Amino acid sequence: MSYQKLVCELKRFHHLNSALDLLGWDEQVNLPQKSAESRAAQSAALADLIHRESIHPQIGSWLNALEQDSLPPAQRCVVTEARRDYDRAVNIPSEFVARRAKQQSQAYHAWVDARNNDDFVAFAPFLKQQIELAREEAAFFDLNDLQAYDYHIDKNDPGMTATVIGNLFDALKDEVVPLVKQILDSTVKPDLSMFKGFSITKQETFLNRVIQTLGFDFDRGRIDVAVHPFCSGNGADTRLTTRYFADNPLDSLFSAIHETGHGLYEQGLPLEHLGTGLGTAAGMSVHESQSRLWENQVGRSRSFWDYWEPLYREAFPDQLSGVTSEQLYLAINAVSRNPIRVDSDEVTYNLHIILRFELEMRLFSGELNIEDLPVAWNDTAEKILGVRPVNDSEGVLQDVHWATGAFGYFPSYSLGNMLAAQLWYAALDEMPGMESDFSTGDFTRLLNWLREKVHHQGRRYGLMELAKEATGHELSCDALIRYLKERYLPLYQPQAS
Repeated sequence: MSYQKLVCELKRFHHLNSALDLLGWDEQVNLPQKSAESRAAQSAALADLIHRESIHPQIGSWLNALEQDSLPPAQRCVVTEARRDYDRAVNIPSEFVARRAKQQSQAYHAWVDARNNDDFVAFAPFLKQQIELAREEAAFFDLNDLQAYDYHIDKNDPGMTATVIGNLFDALKDEVVPLVKQILDSTVKPDLSMFKGFSITKQETFLNRVIQTLGFDFDRGRIDVAVHPFCSGNGADTRLTTRYFADNPLDSLFSAIHETGHGLYEQGLPLEHLGTGLGTAAGMSVHESQSRLWENQVGRSRSFWDYWEPLYREAFPDQLSGVTSEQLYLAINAVSRNPIRVDSDEVTYNLHIILRFELEMRLFSGELNIEDLPVAWNDTAEKILGVRPVNDSEGVLQDVHWATGAFGYFPSYSLGNMLAAQLWYAALDEMPGMESDFSTGDFTRLLNWLREKVHHQGRRYGLMELAKEATGHELSCDALIRYLKERYLPLYQPQAS
């Protein structure tokens, strides 16, 4: 009886959180310019209500009773995850939750303006406020500044720590840095001059067709435009966003495919269990593994473009006239020293994440002050990426995450890349010939495999456990390095004359 009451309450919280999530989506997609303060107040009020409801003593009583019972594994998962959320919530005052929601909304709009105006000084007070909020939240659990970063990592990926991530990233950097140099030293150079004057209307039509073919259910979702592409919502109402540039059509396409990966994960979680541990994603690294797998292993593969290239040429005949298939494919897989993370290729992408991870650790330890962050960003970018941003808009201001208090999130992208590569090779081993499906526009075998191995599992496993269960191997950078070498070294190997 207590179990059913708990599940009903968890589902009610889910519906309330979905409403708050929808406010956030609307804020980045539709909100009138002068309505920001009103939205901040709305978000704060709803966040306060949800928090007060989620810490009701009755929930604690149900959890106490259920933890004494012998429950089947599925119900045990629900109770374990509910306990985790409840214990965290009861330690955080409702006043703080409301204040944080309001200040995050304000910081988001300050970031948009600062990015547009290349004005870090204007954004700095808001960023400082977000760091202080992050430390204040960790302090509710008697954690000091050094422990605070691990706390926020754990919020995104339960069980992970900066030490574990740092070890994985050290091994990754040791492999990626020389690989990047080897590729960039090649005499083979992609020609990106073809990407000029691509009709935004035609881009939109094409990418909608792509993401629907991949399996996204438009009867339970939609795609819109935002400053920074994102996916929000849940399996019952999944919101994707992208952005469009006439002279950079691959940005909109691959941003959309990336967010579709997130959306497919949400739509693959069991609808009947939404709001419980059985219907919740395993963590942000697992989420990113889905988006990065569809964007890169699938979306940049030859078999994918065997199917889509004729349709792409049909949509943009003038722009692609005279461009060979090999030139187009090389351009799709161009490797360069790009200062912008979301515009970077998948070979250098992980260096962007390592840069942010190192800076976040320095911010939380107190070694790095907010006012020194732009110079530190540029120096670290030059050291790790080999390129120095020309201004703060393409440097420290390029990402939305810190404006919304998403600290400890960036590592999830590279951890997700590692898991994506392991999942990719496991799928190929279990389904020989899977890539040939893509050549005919059929992605169902891969999607169904991911549904079974990842989506339907909910939170039964954390990142490390899921990697071992789904792929048979501990999480490491080995599969990712193998994949990058197998895809990119042949592309950048000069042909014998």
